[in-house]
Amino acid sequence: MTPSTSSRLAIVVVAQLLGTSLWFSANAAFDDLARAWTLSQSDVGTLTIAVQAGFIFGTMGLAVTGLADRFAASRVFAAASLLGALANAAFAFAADGLVAGVALRFVTGLALAGIYPLGMKLVVSWDPARAAQALGWLVGMLTLGTALPHAIRALGAGLSWQATAVTSSALALLAGAAILAMGDGPHLPRGSGGRFRWGAVGEVARIAEFRASALAYFGHMWELYAFWTVVPLLVAASVATDPAAVSKASFTVIAVGAIGCVAGGLASRHIGSARVAAIALAGSAACAFAYPFVAATAGAFALLVAWGVAVVADSPQFSALSARACPPALVGSALALQNGIGFAITIVSIRIATDLLPRLGAGVAWLLVPGPVLGLVALAPLVRARR
Repeated sequence: MTPSTSSRLAIVVVAQLLGTSLWFSANAAFDDLARAWTLSQSDVGTLTIAVQAGFIFGTMGLAVTGLADRFAASRVFAAASLLGALANAAFAFAADGLVAGVALRFVTGLALAGIYPLGMKLVVSWDPARAAQALGWLVGMLTLGTALPHAIRALGAGLSWQATAVTSSALALLAGAAILAMGDGPHLPRGSGGRFRWGAVGEVARIAEFRASALAYFGHMWELYAFWTVVPLLVAASVATDPAAVSKASFTVIAVGAIGCVAGGLASRHIGSARVAAIALAGSAACAFAYPFVAATAGAFALLVAWGVAVVADSPQFSALSARACPPALVGSALALQNGIGFAITIVSIRIATDLLPRLGAGVAWLLVPGPVLGLVALAPLVRARR
């Protein structure tokens, strides 16, 4: 990579970190929010599901209309960052209960559909030859962005939940401005602006390698966001009780996944993306299976950290596999489609996990095991083909 390309990729990954801090901005201060709005523990799942639903609506809209490939990714990213920042700020200062909060979190998720998949497209547009490694950094930043509100909460223990949330809005505005100033890379053509591309979904679905990667990704998604959603609850039950300590531990468990993403990206250059993804899926399934046995012991936090590394290390590899399988002009639509369906799956797993957590306790981890196991089955053809 030339220095100019490296610097541009750095801008994309940092912008991803800042923009995706919107995702869990409500979860990080949920204890204060619950007291202010008289919410139950399962309502954290409701607020997260609202974000996921907005994200699904946005990504599927991008996929079936071809908008992800018809317009400059940098402009879509910047507009989405502005929308997300405004919706998140309104959640902090205008919402007065769960109904309004759910509506504004839905809009935040809608905006994130223009940040996450378009960030992936921007990475590929600048350096398609090193997509797996670069996407490792990008999803690592998504992971840190997801954890960032917990860090904000821990560092500003005396701040109100509104201040914690609105800090993410300010960071998203910075992300959008940086990407708008940089623009798009030269390696992905923009689709025709004269027509909607309703056939993009059918075109990418007929590609066998894309189907294998996408199906494995869907298994991975059954586990990922449900795990991230319940991490503070598992930590509070087994590791720490003080709110600041819970935030610090939750940040660590989620943020450490960035190491897995970056390490997986480096390893993919030697053993291939499919094998990296398979190793991560197997490790994550093992951690989910083992956690209930150690939840009441001193090893609970260590296993949560190991799970945090494995649970997301495969995510950038699925994006790289899917991007390589598709024609360049369909990459944006393919990634939007894959993300849209994957996040629809997260709604089911988040709802089940948060509803059953009070009854099952640490045993809720076993509900997540089928995802990575089925992902391994779907990925097998690509592992054999050494992709």
